[in-house]
Amino acid sequence: MVNVAQTVYGLETCMHLTCTDMETDKVDGALDSAYKAGCTNILALRGDPPRDKEKWQAVEGGFRYALDLVKYIKAKYGDHFDIGVAGYPEGCDDEQNPELLMSHLKQKVDAGGTFIVTQMFYDVDNFLVWVDACRANGITVPIVPGIMPIQTYAAFLRRAKGMNCHIPQDWIEALEPIKNDDAAVREVGKGLVAVMCRRIIDHGVMALHFYTMNLAQSTKMVLEELGLISKEGTPTKKPLPWRQSLGFSRREEDVRPVFWKNRHKSYVARTQDWDEFPNGRWGDSRSPAFGELDTYNIGLKGTNEQNIKLWGRPQSLRDIADVFVRFLKSDLKSLPWSEIPVTDEASPIIGDLISLNRRGLLTITSQPSVNGVESSDPVHGWGPSGGYVYQKAYLELLISPSLLTQLIERIDRTQTMTFYAVDKAGDLRTNAPSDGPNAVTWGVFPGKEIVQPTIVETISFIAWKDEAFRLGTDWANCHPAGSRSRQLIEGIMSNWYLINIVDNDFHSTHGIFDLFDGLEVKNLDGPLEGSKPAVNGHLPKGIAELNGTHKTTDSRVFQEILN
Repeated sequence: MVNVAQTVYGLETCMHLTCTDMETDKVDGALDSAYKAGCTNILALRGDPPRDKEKWQAVEGGFRYALDLVKYIKAKYGDHFDIGVAGYPEGCDDEQNPELLMSHLKQKVDAGGTFIVTQMFYDVDNFLVWVDACRANGITVPIVPGIMPIQTYAAFLRRAKGMNCHIPQDWIEALEPIKNDDAAVREVGKGLVAVMCRRIIDHGVMALHFYTMNLAQSTKMVLEELGLISKEGTPTKKPLPWRQSLGFSRREEDVRPVFWKNRHKSYVARTQDWDEFPNGRWGDSRSPAFGELDTYNIGLKGTNEQNIKLWGRPQSLRDIADVFVRFLKSDLKSLPWSEIPVTDEASPIIGDLISLNRRGLLTITSQPSVNGVESSDPVHGWGPSGGYVYQKAYLELLISPSLLTQLIERIDRTQTMTFYAVDKAGDLRTNAPSDGPNAVTWGVFPGKEIVQPTIVETISFIAWKDEAFRLGTDWANCHPAGSRSRQLIEGIMSNWYLINIVDNDFHSTHGIFDLFDGLEVKNLDGPLEGSKPAVNGHLPKGIAELNGTHKTTDSRVFQEILN
């Protein structure tokens, strides 16, 4: 969980590590994994006894107390980890003596604990007295109070009793009359917990730890009441247009291909074994080896039944196009090629995308052009304050071979657009001037060089091609062999081209869509058109005459680089 949160989603984590049933080897493994994932926070706990045991017992070769675990982490990793320890303002199950508990806490801090997270409580007066006692005993590290929002009255009482928490009488008086109305309990509980939090903050404790119990609503209500988030949600400031990984070896990574824009987890998985990542302005486009798809379990998620329920049993190209349209209208949250829903970024071009799909042109990834939007913009903004961001219009889609020749001819006439087109067998056609990267997103910020974090380039596109056609094949294989649905999707994967187009004139807002005026697949309800055309004349496979020159573009040329 820590590894996925850190490396895939770029979320700072605090790994909880207990002594319960943990031999030293297991602890070493957990710490090593956390270190490699870029995690820098550990909450070191003794832990509760297993469910099948009444009393806590140390395992052979393990640790008896949290103090021992703190010392071990500190000795092995020095200052790499911030080490959190538990504090008990109201005592704990096997020790109620406040002086002894304070002594134990001081020992844990002196051994290397750098912050304290408390057990849940509702008696704020008692907590504030306890904080003052900690300071009087020379404990100076940050203290983070454990806050348990109120979800239902029954759960509130049960958890308070389980933790021996004192409940103030005025809380009982406020909640008891409405105990059978969960919505009212959450509303009143929100106010009670918010008042408690304000008193804590006013006392100089500037951090709060919420025990959500996997129930976000009541926590969100408290945060809204405190003014820490808006009811509409507070936009997260993004350092880059894609979420940066916090993995130990990836923290300096600042360039990624646009192809995996909607398959973030897949890209991280396929590049997890890289020793270094493209960084700086460009990076070396020929150094990465993306490896075999099966090695990283890259493929369609979910069972056949789940995917059929999600995307149906298409009987015609029109049915498939309707799946894409439903996705663009946010009626579906995913496609085989997109693990995330459509975002607000697509709003300026959503009508154009829907129109393409209704004509049998199946869009995979896109981005609108952006010309000097402030970096603080809630939709397109990223990077430091006071900057401006730009991006070229980008469109990637599956296209019938019957339309490919005409589309490429139109692209060539523009003089501002570049493309790559490839089929499953590796027939690659392009008018790109080189194999090097083409920045499709960049930003200009005070006191910094131009940042160019999203690119299009040959090597990565070939790697993405394999994944894109694999995902489509996986979708086909959700359906029984010989079924119309399976044959239909397999036909698209076997015969159609995956094409990406970049409009290098970032001032142009819809020029990339003008290319498709009048283009459509004929007879969306009929059989697939499967013939593959020559491009700009009758040239051998892998050769395209583009802008007056012949260019060898068979993807097998790049295969050794990828492997």
